[in-house]
Amino acid sequence: MLLRNWIQAFLSPRPLVGALYLPRYVRHWLEYSRLAGPGSLRLADSHPCLGDWTSETPFDAHYFYQGAWLARRLAARRPARHVDVGSSVLTLSVLSATTETLHIDYRPLEAQLPGLRCEAGDILRLKFPDHSVDSLSCLHVIEHIGLGRYGDPIDPQGARKAAAELARVLAPGGRLLFSTPIGRERTCFNAHRVFAPQSVLEMFAPLRMESFALVDDAGAYREAAVLEAARALDYGCGMFEFTRAG
Repeated sequence: MLLRNWIQAFLSPRPLVGALYLPRYVRHWLEYSRLAGPGSLRLADSHPCLGDWTSETPFDAHYFYQGAWLARRLAARRPARHVDVGSSVLTLSVLSATTETLHIDYRPLEAQLPGLRCEAGDILRLKFPDHSVDSLSCLHVIEHIGLGRYGDPIDPQGARKAAAELARVLAPGGRLLFSTPIGRERTCFNAHRVFAPQSVLEMFAPLRMESFALVDDAGAYREAAVLEAARALDYGCGMFEFTRAG
């Protein structure tokens, strides 16, 4: 455990950056020991966190804003049940406090909370009949499908097949809340893909886009954006609200 703690200190949040803060760690260790008294600290119990001294709280803009975007739209619509495929489990832990949520993931979440049910499932073969899900979300997931990162089979068409499956199960009048990296289109094997915004619309051609929000390359959130604003991005996050005509 001690060895793991020290190795991790130099790998996270950014590799080797922790070395820059090691002198400060030693200085603080000595100061604390002096104030608390002999024997107050043991090297065997040490757990250095070397990269957390920042002037502002760091956060992942994609995941922070897409979670807020999803929660606010569900709060406005108040569906009786919501189905999520593969999104951040931290977002769902909060969402399930107010909305009955079924979470489906290739690697099922082994957790229990009131209002949250978790099941194993494959986004390429969802268990639902055609046009049967009224409220559906899939945030920062589709870009990974078919790259093998999470144990799924290699498939260059994985993202398009997943989009077709999400569209298949969405009910008439239902809403799909979807996000993915957008900008210069490419495959960053085996981490993720980045899609041009028009490519996302083409993948979900049976559906109609109702609204679009984005996080730009600087991490700024735009609640009511236009697709043109995303065309010049390198690695933004596009949040698309789709519906199926009733």
